[in-house]
Amino acid sequence: MKRALLVEVLRDPGQVSGFAPAQWELLLRQARSAGLHGALPFVLDDAGIEAPAAPRAHLDWMRVVARRHSDSMRNEVRLIAGALGGTAPLLLLKGAAYLMAGLPTARGRLFGDVDILAPKESLPAVERALVLQGWAATHHDAYDQRYYREWMHELPPLEHMHRGTAIDVHHAILPETAALRPDPARLRACAAPIAWPGAMAGERPLHVLAPPDMVLHSAVHLFWDGEFDHGLRDLFDLHRLLAEFGTRPGFWDGLPARARELTLELPLFYALRYAARLLGTPVPAGVTAQLAAAAPNRARLALMDALFLRALLPMHASCADVFDKPARFALYVRGNWLRMPPLLLARHLFHKAFLSPRPPPATDDV
Repeated sequence: MKRALLVEVLRDPGQVSGFAPAQWELLLRQARSAGLHGALPFVLDDAGIEAPAAPRAHLDWMRVVARRHSDSMRNEVRLIAGALGGTAPLLLLKGAAYLMAGLPTARGRLFGDVDILAPKESLPAVERALVLQGWAATHHDAYDQRYYREWMHELPPLEHMHRGTAIDVHHAILPETAALRPDPARLRACAAPIAWPGAMAGERPLHVLAPPDMVLHSAVHLFWDGEFDHGLRDLFDLHRLLAEFGTRPGFWDGLPARARELTLELPLFYALRYAARLLGTPVPAGVTAQLAAAAPNRARLALMDALFLRALLPMHASCADVFDKPARFALYVRGNWLRMPPLLLARHLFHKAFLSPRPPPATDDV
């Protein structure tokens, strides 16, 4: 029987008090598949819940792993800041921003790379500075290089040759080829410096997006992309950001206006709709009313509900039905459609399907 137990617990952690061992096991499996296994112990801690002995041992270990991960990523940000020097202001995005700003959203959040935003004209200098300190491009195919440098909103991903850590250097939050393209200069203009934990004398300040822009970027990242492997994790990010910022004076009044300014009303509409429906995120009625004009028509919204309410569940067999894979594939196609005009998209898909080099076949080592 299909049951998204993790969604139920994120919405109401108190439910676990009556869980049988099999339910605890399913909850932990769903959390791992959703990328929320690091956050789950902290969700239960905040609710004052102590798990039985067997799941508690697992949760205690994941709490340790999450804290070590946070320490490691803080150190990685410090090394990136040192590598860049005065090349460009270090404006962090997503997981690294939540962590270094000390937001509750970062508690237990596991992420694989550091995302930064820099002016497009600064990219050559930023890339040179990182390469000199050991980062190297991971996409060597000539077509992939052109794809990133001419059409996308970021450099080809960089990976450190010794530590294996990754960094994505963005100059915008949506590709050059997308119809929807908020002005990145507006985002940078409202970014704020943060006094990051453990900063030493003389270290350069870090910057993060303003609270409304942080929410809007998270909404764009989730609802204007085509991959939902960690869709629930990203929706939970939105839920926690809204819970944190929603208590600040003027946040809810300014959020719809900022979305209009950046032409991001529709991603915000989807973000608030599905955060409320799946996670119970409280959204003021006035905000919902202001975004009503951006909503799709009734038939299209019913279709998006059918797709998103499947794709935002954990990628676990217990949450899937016969329509799960078609829904995820449809959203993958939609994500590519939103990022490229039709002719360029057809050319890109043809190249990736027939011309891009294939990885060598796996061999058995003796």
